Amino acid sequence: MKPSSAGYFALLVFGLIAPFIIYPVLMMKILCFALFACAFNLLLGYTGLLSFGHAAFFGTAAYVAGHAIKVWSLPPELGLLAGTLAAALLGWVFGSLAIRRQGIYFAMVTLALAQMMYFFFLQASFTHGEDGLQGVPRGSLLGVIDLADDINLYYFVLAIFIAAFCLIHRTIHSPFGQILKAIRENEARVISLGYDVAKYKLLCFVLSATLAGLAGATKMLVFKFATLTDAHWHASGEVVLMTILGGMGTVFGPLAGAAVIVALQNELADKVGSLVTVIMGSIFVICVLAFRRGIVGEMTALYQRLARNKA
Repeated sequence: MKPSSAGYFALLVFGLIAPFIIYPVLMMKILCFALFACAFNLLLGYTGLLSFGHAAFFGTAAYVAGHAIKVWSLPPELGLLAGTLAAALLGWVFGSLAIRRQGIYFAMVTLALAQMMYFFFLQASFTHGEDGLQGVPRGSLLGVIDLADDINLYYFVLAIFIAAFCLIHRTIHSPFGQILKAIRENEARVISLGYDVAKYKLLCFVLSATLAGLAGATKMLVFKFATLTDAHWHASGEVVLMTILGGMGTVFGPLAGAAVIVALQNELADKVGSLVTVIMGSIFVICVLAFRRGIVGEMTALYQRLARNKA
């Protein structure tokens, strides 16, 4: 069995038995943020576009899904679909504007647009402002499976993550994904070969926003509420940290980064309080200075060196 195949199998087995070893809600939170980071990595790691506004899609889907389930009385699967479609539409609007710029200007445009959405959520009546949208019922999946049970909900969240992860994996290993990597390495050359770079960037941006929205809607269902924190620029900063810490441009990197950050926040929140942000910032600085390839990137490089030495 190839190392990559063994890694997929090991993660699948761990995912299946995890709720009996680790608190299920914590595992679901890790899966939601892992999906968020994987979606962001598709844009940053494989296309070279740094967005500081992905929290807008995460938060929009959370609010729309929560409103659809609580107020419109939609079943959870349709509520998640509504939130995901809202994030996709918003991603198309933001992407159409942002891809006109490159580098730091692209990042600043996405940040500005995301902050506009944040202040919209702050003032909108359906979001309940600073109080947040609370008391969202989990409901029943297909009218049969009771999602109020944490174990049932965990396997639903795991299924969502696996489906989205497979989509991302297929995307980055497809001809479309190869063009995205080429854009990251040398955009001018891709243009000279006759490809419509703007179209590929927009498609990638919309796909990334859609999956980020799916992560936000799923997190809302897990915790039964949506708040301004989901749409704040801090959430965009966290997903950048997760991606870089785990290893951008790698398949498993965002998953590892999300697991580390969420686990640290969970363990340190009650012990050090607001100093958690200082610790996260220090980790980011150390990561950038000491191991730029991230956890998975450095482990892959070490494995390749050992393999060459044996040969």
